[in-house]
Amino acid sequence: MTDILKKPIISEKTEYLIENTNTYTFEVDKKATKVDIKNAIESMYNVVVKKVNTMNLGGGKKEMKHTNKGIIFQRTKAVKKAMITLADGDEIDFYSNI
Repeated sequence: MTDILKKPIISEKTEYLIENTNTYTFEVDKKATKVDIKNAIESMYNVVVKKVNTMNLGGGKKEMKHTNKGIIFQRTKAVKKAMITLADGDEIDFYSNI
C-alpha cells in the first residue's frame, strides 16, 4: 500500500482545494489504478473516499540546454498525480506528526 502513495502535494492551489472542496492531491505510482489509490488512502488514513481523479504529467516534453559540448535535449520527469475527494466530515491531517 505504501508503494502506491509516494508523497502528498502541498501548494497554495491544493490548500485552496482542501478548504473549499475537501480534495487532496498526492503523487502516486505510475502503474496504480484508481481502485488501488482509493484502497490505499482509505486504509492509510481511515477516511471514506468519494471520488478519485488521476492525471499523467510530463515525460514527453523535451527541454533544450546549451552546454560546452553542444545542445542537449532532456525529457521532463514523468509523474502521475491523483486528486482525491473525501466524504463530508472526513479530513487528512498532514501536520500532526511535525
